[in-house]
This record gives sequence, C-alpha cells and structure tokens, in this order.
Amino acid sequence: MQVVVRDNNVDQALRALKKKLQREGVFREMKLRNYYEKPSEKKARQKAEAVRRARKLARKRAQRESGLPATPAVARPARP
Repeated sequence: MQVVVRDNNVDQALRALKKKLQREGVFREMKLRNYYEKPSEKKARQKAEAVRRARKLARKRAQRESGLPATPAVARPARP
C-alpha cells in the first residue's frame, strides 16, 4: 500500500492512509485477532454477517425497483 505525501502535508497523507486501511478491512482484522475466537463462534459470526449483507442488498434492490426513500420517514405529531 502506498500513499503520496504532497507539499509536505502529512496530515492529509495520514487521512488517506487511514481511509485505505479502513477500506481494506485492516482495522477490523486487527480487532478480530486481538483474542482467540472459537471455531463455532467464528462460524456463527460469519453467518450473521452474510445474513446482514443479504438483507442490505435486498433492501437496496427494493429501493431501486420501487422508488422508496433511502430511510423511512418517521411521523411526528405536530406541537401545539
């Protein structure tokens, strides 16, 4: 992985690096490797993640097909 520092702007380069690491999933991987995860727990976590991804994809498809708003509108009573 490579980040270019332009005009000695280290802060901007650091932000870019963090964004790239986040996208690659490095922080998540480090968090998971901090402790031992039993194979049964790992399997359950991966299954839950797959279900979450499938639901998110289905929700996005439904929004695209039916033209629903991105977030449901919450009806709030008017204040007197």
